[in-house]
Formats: sequence, C-alpha cells, structure tokens
Amino acid sequence: MSKAVTVHIPISPKIAIIVDVKLGFYVKVQGNEKYVSLNLKALIDTGANGSCISRRIAEVCNLKKISFVKIRSIQGESILPVYEADIQLDNDTCFKNCHGIDEDGHVTSSYDIAIMSRELLNNHPSITNYTTIWMDSIRDGKSELVNTNKLVRNYEGCTGLKTGSTSLALYNLSASATRDNLSLITVIMKAPTTALRFSEAKQLLDYGFNNYSSSELSKKDEIIKNITVEKGTQNSINAIFSEDKYCLIPKGQDSKITQEINIPDTISAPINKGDKIGEIKYYYDNELLSSVDVVSDSDVKKHSFINMSELLLKKWFSLLRI
Repeated sequence: MSKAVTVHIPISPKIAIIVDVKLGFYVKVQGNEKYVSLNLKALIDTGANGSCISRRIAEVCNLKKISFVKIRSIQGESILPVYEADIQLDNDTCFKNCHGIDEDGHVTSSYDIAIMSRELLNNHPSITNYTTIWMDSIRDGKSELVNTNKLVRNYEGCTGLKTGSTSLALYNLSASATRDNLSLITVIMKAPTTALRFSEAKQLLDYGFNNYSSSELSKKDEIIKNITVEKGTQNSINAIFSEDKYCLIPKGQDSKITQEINIPDTISAPINKGDKIGEIKYYYDNELLSSVDVVSDSDVKKHSFINMSELLLKKWFSLLRI
C-alpha cells in the first residue's frame, strides 16, 4: 500500500484509552505503538472498529475528528495525502464518524459503498493482501484473527472486501471477486442474518460471472501502425495504445464489438513521446462503448537549418566513401 503500512505510529493518551475488544487487549500506556499493518488486519479481517487505526491516522495528520469526517464524506478525499482521490458519491451518503458505529444522520447507500469499494480496489490493489487473509495471529500468536467475510474461504476468486454490522444497520457486506479477468463487486445491506448476507452476495456474484465477460479492447504500448513523419529528424513513428482498456459485455457477444479507427497516415514534426495522434472508438450494437487514445512512441524533432546541414554532411561523407 504505502510506506505508512510498515512504520510505527505512536498512540497518544487520548487515543490509547480505546478498547480493542476484538483483539482482546487494552492499549493504555503512553508511547505504546502498534503497526498500521496490524491495525489494518484487525480492522479489515475482524471488523475491529475499536482498533484506533482511523483515529490515530487522523491524529498523525493533525486533523480533528470532525475535520477527518468532513474530508472523507464531503471532499471525497481519503485519510492520508498519498491516498488522495476524487470520488463522486450520491447525496445518499453522510459520514458522522470515522468508525461506522450507529449515529444519527450517519448513512450511506449500496451504490456509494460499491463506488468506494471500486476506488479502493482500483487505486490500492495491495489492500487484497489483507482482505484475502482467512486466518492470522498477532502479538506473537497470543491473539487469533479470523476473517468475518466467509466468502474468502468458500467462494472461488473472492478478493474481499468488508463486512459490517450494527444494531440498526444489521448485517452488511461489500463482496468482491475476480475470475477470468472479470472483477465484480456486490453490496448487501440490512440483511436480517449474517448467513443471508453471504448467500445473497453469492447469488449476485454468480449471476455476474455466469452472464457477463470482460473483453479486452486495447493493450497499453501495443503497436497499431507505423506513421510517416514529415519535416522530421526521423521518417516515421509507431502509433501505440495509451492504456489498457476492457469492457463488460454479455457472454459470447464479442462479435458485436466494432471499431472506428481515426489515425492519420502522415503527421508533421515536432512530435513528443506520448502526444495524442489519433483514437479508436469501440461500439457494441452500434452504441459507443469506449474510446482509446493513440499516442506516439517516441520524440521527433523538426528539421532546422543546423540539423539539416548535419544530415547533408553525413550523406556527403557516406557518398565519398563509396
């Protein structure tokens, strides 16, 4: 994830009084430290909201509790500068605290949870190093952690993600899984039992994997064509894809994808590596699916009097050697 995962974070007296119920111990002594990694295991795998990770990171960033909540819920930024993200949520979400315990006005929706889950997996994929742990131990084996997400153990391709339950919210789950290059997220909220949230999540994931597939549209840096360069210090460049791009389509419908290629045969110097020189649009049943920029794979300077003179001299010397 980030360097913060492996460093020690001192726990202040104010934060140290928080009880780590699911870890089975108190943290009372000023100067006592825990690894962020340990806290992440407790927070993600066992749902130990009392493991003070959220509060302490907010403390380290010199954020008051209310400021921390404001940054997460209104500005859509995450806890640390290295985690900055622009997440557009619906108006259904309002965070009143950083630990998720019941509080008046503390609400969200399944859609927003899915968006936040996607952002976490896309931008910080190493989170699955924690979310896929089934069993682990801490404190030299004195405390055992068992993942509250049972899908990690019994659902093929499960990559996480997070369970949660309170007396008002009941049993909730954001579940993610990947098979054959297709990643899906399903969110279950207010299930009356913990078993039901897992069975419902399985049904939704099964439906997705049984009916949809991921089709590759482009592969970053793959050469599409060679383009002639006019008035340049070299005669041609390669046009390449700027990014990897996939799309979700019904299974067995790849033949319905068509493409519209907009790439010139010749371009003029100067050209910088990475400059957009065209694009390819992809359609499914004549509806636009996506578009991918096509860029230059190299720099090409424009001919000047000096480099033209150098080129002529080289050609003359090469003729004299014949």
